[in-house]
Amino acid sequence: MAGDVYYSGERIARADFDRGAKQLAADMIERGLKPDDCIAISMRNDPVYLQLIIAARYVGVRFAMINWHSAPLEVQHILEDSGAKLLYAHSDLLSSMTGHVPDQTASISVPVPGPVAKAYNTQDVPVDWATPVEQIFANAAPYEGDPKKLRGMFAYTSGSTGRPKGIKRITAADGPDMWDRYIGLSQVLMGAEPGDRIHISAPLYHSAPNALSTISLSTNYVDIFLEPKFDSEVFLESIHTAKITHAYVVPTMMIRMLKLGPQIREKYDVSSLKWALSTGSPFPMDIKRPMIDWFGPVFNECYGASEIGFMTLISSEEALKKPGSCGKILPGGRVKVLDDDMNEVPTGEVGSLYIHLPQFGDFEYTNAEGDLSGQRSGEFSSVGDMGYVDEDGYIFISDRKKDMIISGGANIFPAEIEAQLITMPEIEDCAVFGAPHEEFGESIVAAVTLKPGQSADLAAVKAYLEPRLAKFKIPRKLDVHEALPRQDSGKIFKAKLRAPYWEAAGRKV
Repeated sequence: MAGDVYYSGERIARADFDRGAKQLAADMIERGLKPDDCIAISMRNDPVYLQLIIAARYVGVRFAMINWHSAPLEVQHILEDSGAKLLYAHSDLLSSMTGHVPDQTASISVPVPGPVAKAYNTQDVPVDWATPVEQIFANAAPYEGDPKKLRGMFAYTSGSTGRPKGIKRITAADGPDMWDRYIGLSQVLMGAEPGDRIHISAPLYHSAPNALSTISLSTNYVDIFLEPKFDSEVFLESIHTAKITHAYVVPTMMIRMLKLGPQIREKYDVSSLKWALSTGSPFPMDIKRPMIDWFGPVFNECYGASEIGFMTLISSEEALKKPGSCGKILPGGRVKVLDDDMNEVPTGEVGSLYIHLPQFGDFEYTNAEGDLSGQRSGEFSSVGDMGYVDEDGYIFISDRKKDMIISGGANIFPAEIEAQLITMPEIEDCAVFGAPHEEFGESIVAAVTLKPGQSADLAAVKAYLEPRLAKFKIPRKLDVHEALPRQDSGKIFKAKLRAPYWEAAGRKV
């Protein structure tokens, strides 16, 4: 029984890790935080991030995960929308937020650790208006009470109507502790055993790697190997030297590994890896097959959403028998496929997928822009995906009803980009959509018309949007049109703009 945390090879014993988490919890209580309050985190992968999750459980507060690429105005909106009482941020990120942290939110500056500084070519920055987290670790006596309850993450997804929306897990005061649910998922999802070791290098602001880390922490026996960012050879070396048994690996990472030359690939023994999970974007068979040939049948694909949780699971063996499927619903869950009139369709017919997954609890959005109309059918919820269920209960995703772009596992909503792009003085009209990308799944394309006498190129669009949006939301291609196609209703016909790109790629999602 260990449950230690390793950060770029450096071991933090679980007792020391937990002591730091209890100090953070004691400081939160000293500042007046109460159960169901919210803290916010804007950090790269850092053991302090995981300690804050444990601290949140002791105090009973929620934690809002902020994508650290976010522009200051985006961070400000999330802090205001979530009502965060505390913001924990790496110092270089916090320094860029000067003037954008609401008065209600106290700031804690976390030093940039060496692995992050090296990985992202940055450095620690003094922030004289924030409390250094080192002060808490030096002075706070550890919290000595029992944990209140893990109320869970406050995931923020790009706004389908133009602004980020918060996904708030509904947990009754007398309801079950999500920590207990995570302990159960360590068995149902991961098959975790004492001595197992999980590798996490995907960003902790994403729901899936965050949840897998928390699930692993809940066991008290799974060691966590945390890296500041993914590196193909570092990942292989970690499996070889640390005998990693579990990992979170998405298709973008796999593509990078498959590009490694045989001399590099053959240096490392990867036979200890017995379970790997991919979620967030489709896992094509032309990537899955060579990965299975290399590592063995250890890869599991999951269809999930921040709103609902991990919904399905399919093993390597099943994927080879049911190519294109994302698996069956997790035990305890149910799925319905409905037509536009909310009637169930026959087996094998495409409709909107609605899921009921009680183990993760229900959810709500934090603002009016997160309207749930059209997403509910009784206790079932939909995130807008189209698909079907075959005669054996396997789910297949056919298309997305909404315009969401998935690039490198990040969910990007065109409306948020369009809301900023339309304010560019040279642009008359615009539409943003996703085009296929070999490595990231999709890339962002902006189709625009220009005002009379005006000109604009991709460099100008990037320069205009960079102060307003996170870099990963900036279009990678600009198409200039004389006019944008519109439906009879007047709505831009994005399907016509997308079609040439996807027809050439031979896929729809």
